[in-house]
Amino acid sequence: MTIYEYGDCSSKTVLIQPIGDHELESVSNEISLISSSTDRSFSLIAVKTDDWNNDLSPWKAPAVFADHAFEGNAVSTLHQIIALCGDPDKQYFIGGYSLAGLFALWAVSQTHIFKGAAAASPSVWFPHFTEYMKQTEIKSPLVYLSLGDKEHKTRDRTIAAVRHNICQIYSHLESKGVKCTLEWNRGNHFKEADLRSAKAFSWLLNNQ
Repeated sequence: MTIYEYGDCSSKTVLIQPIGDHELESVSNEISLISSSTDRSFSLIAVKTDDWNNDLSPWKAPAVFADHAFEGNAVSTLHQIIALCGDPDKQYFIGGYSLAGLFALWAVSQTHIFKGAAAASPSVWFPHFTEYMKQTEIKSPLVYLSLGDKEHKTRDRTIAAVRHNICQIYSHLESKGVKCTLEWNRGNHFKEADLRSAKAFSWLLNNQ
């Protein structure tokens, strides 16, 4: 993985976001959008993965797009990210878009180190993930969820389950006393990822 640092490096609030090559150009705009939505200072650590599907998937799963299956290397990725969270005087939040959003939800079931998870259009169609969330304790007090209102409109049955699944996860988190929200954005999965990610992190900052 490759690490990029943005924002106020002296801040006690650190946002951590796994990204892919496709997001590098939009991180600066995302930070500007967050800054315009909150008075809190923050730094952002962007963690560029070497292999998006493999590094962010919590367990093995068959391919959904083309022939690139999921190898389930999230444990290794999480260990590397936790190594970036060693300052006891700082608060760490994790979040991301798409599969990185799913990774963030999974990460806060693994460790107490993160004070919130920002899951923007998370890939909660991922096989067995909804069942996993219902059976697992979330170790973070804050969770933001969002989805585009057209993301479920696809012929692929696996992807089409995303709307039902995120509603199930949201209801479960509420029932367990987690402070959470579910925001609906206009459009499909590929619309305004930087804006959706900024809204996710801003909600965490404004609700901590």
